Amino acid sequence: MKLLNLLLIILFCSLSAQKSIPFDTLMLKEAKDMLADDYGNLYIYKNKDFSFTKYDSLGKQLGKLMFTVPFKVQNVQNPLSIAFFSENAQEMKFVDQNLNEIQKVDFKQKFGFIRMAYAEDLQQLWLLDDSMKRLIQYNFRNETMINSYPFDASFDDLMDLMVFENKIYILTKKHIKIYNFKFEKLFEAPIENGKRFRRENEFILVITNNSILKYIPEKEMVKIFEDPDAQIVDKNTLSYFEIKANNLYLYNLEKSKETKWQTEPEPENKSTDQPIGKSEEKSKNGSSEQPAGENLEKLINEISEVQKFGI
Repeated sequence: MKLLNLLLIILFCSLSAQKSIPFDTLMLKEAKDMLADDYGNLYIYKNKDFSFTKYDSLGKQLGKLMFTVPFKVQNVQNPLSIAFFSENAQEMKFVDQNLNEIQKVDFKQKFGFIRMAYAEDLQQLWLLDDSMKRLIQYNFRNETMINSYPFDASFDDLMDLMVFENKIYILTKKHIKIYNFKFEKLFEAPIENGKRFRRENEFILVITNNSILKYIPEKEMVKIFEDPDAQIVDKNTLSYFEIKANNLYLYNLEKSKETKWQTEPEPENKSTDQPIGKSEEKSKNGSSEQPAGENLEKLINEISEVQKFGI
């Protein structure tokens, strides 16, 4: 009986660390990006056909968008109004919770070449005009320019833009850079495979291919989630999500362990054997290597074998 109780405790710890969500593996295999809103809905973007599909937590399709050119989704934190920007089409679209278009903003007639756009709210945009080398604050409701700031910089592999509390956040595949409106650099740190920003209250997060980092103002980047084997990662306010081996996993937010993102090499007398920022539950028992359903089936079989001997 003691052995049975021990096995049940191991099972509970394993399942509480991570949960496998039932999604079609073929659908996940073709995913280029994934986002999660705070209602537990998931959004899959496929670069193959420029499609953007919304699913509930059980994998039921709730809506679908088909684009003719690549679009970048800003975030899904407000699922009632989701913003998409297309550098190719030089326009921004807003869709509702059913992925129906509610507004389109065309930049071709008013501006030069817009390299990146950020929707601050439901009426203001920040536009990075590459041809005029300026950052523009634009009210798209009444089509008026509010401010224009000289911004003479060239960014290779520009991935995202954010403006928050009088600071300009620039994300490339390899760096995060933060400026003020005088074009003075306030902070810079290396990033591997940067994808987009996410703001949670006063905190700025960076989503990469297989990790999530938090910016500590003017000090450092802290890695709050990482899985080197993940294809795609994302988070909402309650959980972390990842696609790994074409399976979708969910991790409780409190299970993650924050570790400092190293911007400089460690001194030689410090151990660097363990990957930095690896999630706490994985380093302890490696439970994320298989979907939770497989772990459950295996442990149930072991319990059955034990009970045959009357333990």
